[in-house]
Amino acid sequence: MKKGRNWLLEEEEKILAPYAVHSKNPGEREYSEPEHPYRLPFQRDRDRIIHSHAFKRLEYKTQVFVYSEGDHFRNRLTHTLEVAGISKTISKVLGLNEDLSETIALAHDLGHSPFGHAGQEALSDLMRGKGGFEHNKQSLRVVQKLERRYPDFPGLNLCGETLLGIMKHGGDYEKSELLDVRRGFGPSLEAMVVDCSDEITYSAHDLEDGLESGLLKLSDVKDLKVWKRMEDSLPKTNLSNINSISRSAGRVILNLMVSDLIESIESLLQKYSINSREDVSLAFQNQWKLVQFSEEFQIEFLELKSYLFSKLYRHPEVSRMSERGKETIHLLFKHFESNPESIPESYRNREDEEGRARVICDYIAGMTDRYAIEKLKREGILWFPY
Repeated sequence: MKKGRNWLLEEEEKILAPYAVHSKNPGEREYSEPEHPYRLPFQRDRDRIIHSHAFKRLEYKTQVFVYSEGDHFRNRLTHTLEVAGISKTISKVLGLNEDLSETIALAHDLGHSPFGHAGQEALSDLMRGKGGFEHNKQSLRVVQKLERRYPDFPGLNLCGETLLGIMKHGGDYEKSELLDVRRGFGPSLEAMVVDCSDEITYSAHDLEDGLESGLLKLSDVKDLKVWKRMEDSLPKTNLSNINSISRSAGRVILNLMVSDLIESIESLLQKYSINSREDVSLAFQNQWKLVQFSEEFQIEFLELKSYLFSKLYRHPEVSRMSERGKETIHLLFKHFESNPESIPESYRNREDEEGRARVICDYIAGMTDRYAIEKLKREGILWFPY
C-alpha cells in the first residue's frame, strides 16, 4: 500500500510543529490492539467517538434551550461540532495535531446530562456523598467503561493522549495511573486549545441564540466592549435588523475571539521558548498559561461571560426550563431507587460492583431530554408539559 500508515506518519512529520502531539507517540491504549494499516491512531479514536451511542444522543440534549423550544437553537451536538471546527482551525494555524484536537472536542461533552447545566446540578446534588457527579468525569467514564461496542474490552479503548485531553484540569478523577500522568505531565496544547474553544463557542452562540429568542435585548448588548468591537467590523446597514445582526454578531465575535487567541498563543509560545511536547509539560508544571487571550481581550471576554450568566442563564424563562429539568431528574432518580426493575438490565448488572446510586446516575446521565420526559410518562410518574 503506497500511502499506508508509514507514509501518513512521514507526511505528518512535515507539517506538525515540534510542540504538537505526533501520531507516532499517541499514548498507549489500555488494551493492546494492532495498528491500522492506513488510519492513524487519533483518526481511529475520532471515528470510535462518532459511532458511539453517547455521541448520537447529544442531538437531543440541551445546550441552553430544551429541544421543544425551537429547531434552530443549538443543542449539545451542534455545540460539540462547532467546538470541533474551531479547535481544528486553531490547531491547523499553530501546527498542532488537528486529528487529536477534533477527537478531544467531539468527546468533551459525551458525559453531559440531559437538560444542560441544570441537569448536572441535579445529579451532583443527588450524588452528594455517593461519589458525586461532574460531566467531565462522566465523559471519561463513558469512553473508558460505559460504551459497549467491542467484545474484547469495555469502553472505546482510546489512546492515552486522547484520554488526557478529555480530563479537565482540577477534576476530581478516580485515582489511577492516568490521573498521575495528567497531574505530572499535564495536557497537550491540543487539549488546552479545545478547552478554550469550548468557552469561545458557547459564549458566541449563546449570545446569538439569546438574541434570536428575544430573551436578550439589543439595547443591552450594545454596552458590551466586545459588541462595540464587533460593530466596527460590520457595515452600518446591517445594524438595524435584529435577525441579521444577531447572526452576524455571533459569527464576527467568534472570529474576533479566535484571531486574538491564535495571536496570543503564538506570542506565549515564543515567550516561554516552547519547542517540544516536553516543553509544554514543563510549562504546565510551572503554571505558565500557554492558551489564553491577550490581556485586553480577556477583560472583554470575561465581561461577555458575566453578561450571559446574569441576563441569559438566569433569565426567568431559562430558569423555568432549568427547574423543570431538575425536577424531572429528581423524580426519575427517586423512582429508580425504589423501583430498580425499571432500570435496563445492562445497567442493573453493575449494581453489586458499583452500587445502585451510581448505576442510576449513569442511566440518567446518558438520557436525552426527550427520553427523560418520555420515561416520566411511561413509568406513570408525575408529569408536567414542557
